[in-house]
Amino acid sequence: MIRWKKFVELLSSPRLMADSKSQHYDVIILGGGLAGMTCALHCRKQIPEAKITIIEKAVHPVPEATHKVGESSVEVGAHYLGEFLGFRDHLENEQIPKMGLRLFFDRGDNAKIEERLEVGGTQFPPHQSYQFDRGRFENFLAEQCIDQNIDFVSSARINEIEVNKRKVDHRIRYEKEGEETELTSRWVVDASGRPGLLKRKLTLKKESDHKNNSAWIRIGKRVKVDDWSNDAEWGKNFSEGHPRWQSTNHMLGEGYWIWIIPLSSGSTSIGIVADPEKHPLSEFNSQEKFIAWIEKMQPQLGADIRKDEFQIQDFRAIKRYATECKELFSSDRWGIVGDAGFFIDPFYSPGNDFIAMANFFVCELIDRDLKGKSNLVRVPLYNKLFRLFYQGTGAIFKNNYHLFGHHQIMPVKIVWDWMVYWTITGHIVIQERLTDPKVYLRHMFHLKRLNDLNELMQGHLREWAKQSPPEQLGGTIDTSKMCFLMGANRALGDRLDDKQFADRFASNVRQMETLFWEIVDHSGLKIKAPFRRREHADATKGGFEMVFRIPSGEPYEMPMEDDMQDKASMAETPAMV
Repeated sequence: MIRWKKFVELLSSPRLMADSKSQHYDVIILGGGLAGMTCALHCRKQIPEAKITIIEKAVHPVPEATHKVGESSVEVGAHYLGEFLGFRDHLENEQIPKMGLRLFFDRGDNAKIEERLEVGGTQFPPHQSYQFDRGRFENFLAEQCIDQNIDFVSSARINEIEVNKRKVDHRIRYEKEGEETELTSRWVVDASGRPGLLKRKLTLKKESDHKNNSAWIRIGKRVKVDDWSNDAEWGKNFSEGHPRWQSTNHMLGEGYWIWIIPLSSGSTSIGIVADPEKHPLSEFNSQEKFIAWIEKMQPQLGADIRKDEFQIQDFRAIKRYATECKELFSSDRWGIVGDAGFFIDPFYSPGNDFIAMANFFVCELIDRDLKGKSNLVRVPLYNKLFRLFYQGTGAIFKNNYHLFGHHQIMPVKIVWDWMVYWTITGHIVIQERLTDPKVYLRHMFHLKRLNDLNELMQGHLREWAKQSPPEQLGGTIDTSKMCFLMGANRALGDRLDDKQFADRFASNVRQMETLFWEIVDHSGLKIKAPFRRREHADATKGGFEMVFRIPSGEPYEMPMEDDMQDKASMAETPAMV
């Protein structure tokens, strides 16, 4: 638990408020949210002797259920926070373990959740992720920063940022309680979130062609989809220790989706994300419109909100939430992390992943610079690599929201997207090889092939949807029983040496090629691929059979338990995914 008395005393200590005047730092971080504090802690871990300060505009400690998005993590972000930064105990004891992603598709008037197509597991995934109460977590991080001798100035307004070149220090002027203080630093990192202080000052903003909008609330109660049906058959595979409500639950329809995320404070985050061509923001850009829209589109959720409307804690709407940046890192000793730089889409909860990646890059640059090493090659390389990861993720979302209501195609896309994520981003980041240039030189073929496979598949899914009118279906796709999928998730936790890492990369390519052609064959459509079709003896075959057959009503016999265990075990070895 957070030691509140000590925390408040430290935040108001003379060391942070008076002795910091006119001081010089190695690193000044503008913004003390999730991105800023994890960047500071990452710097402290990598560069123990560095002198670091955070300047934050908000009053600390912040309230629980604080009004920020990014409450759900996936594998990369969870690994970064839990294992790399070492906060696993807090995540497991003070936050909510996440029972994966769960999706419910539209059917009729959506009045009976048990009749809707459901995609999700009946067990927790092998590689754990978490639901965050951002207020609780950020208070914990602030305490960690202070405990690790990172200066933390809250309730401060930045008045001036002077970014200098070559060997001239940067200058930051901030105001707190009517008194102005000037600091100098070798490095400045912008973690100010959407205001993007450096982005704005250096005219680095770049418009995104992903134009979707979002609105969300926090409500002071636990919203449980498990309680929406009394059907015994629907609930039989979910024990008290594996409830549906611990998932990040998504309600899907054509051009939109709704998230339901439980917070450890007891509140629930609920948000609408929509393509404006189908569902303009004006339809849900106030609290009353928001509730009415959900009542219309998702009546069971709407009724759950309406009956306790008085418990709504806040409301916010954002138009065109995607944001981009011309560059994130500079040889002039500045960097940008978190939403101050890039944000693409919340569907698969990638925000914490991109915070982790930007932190890895910028902390490596800072470390090298403070040791007197040149970053002239690394800076352009890291800018390019981050953009490539961002563009690869963007390809999953852009121009694809019309697929969200397609019962036959969207489940295929979801499983494909998971595998792409685990075999590229997950494999590189969780193995902590993100900043090593040699990785990209040695595995250029694998990276290009996986990127080509994903781009081709996203286009193929769109073409398939054009030629296959959607049909509303029921049923369940239990992802916990998809052996190749759970094996790939479990394999993320393997600790690999360089040879095993290379072998795993090669096997990832073989597995993804196999899955690619299985999807193409099932669609019945031809595709022009810039590579030959090959058979791979070591790749799992028939991985998508459950996805292909269950929604169509065709019988599907699960492998015997021994066979499932054998395949899952094979998936854990370096030779297989």
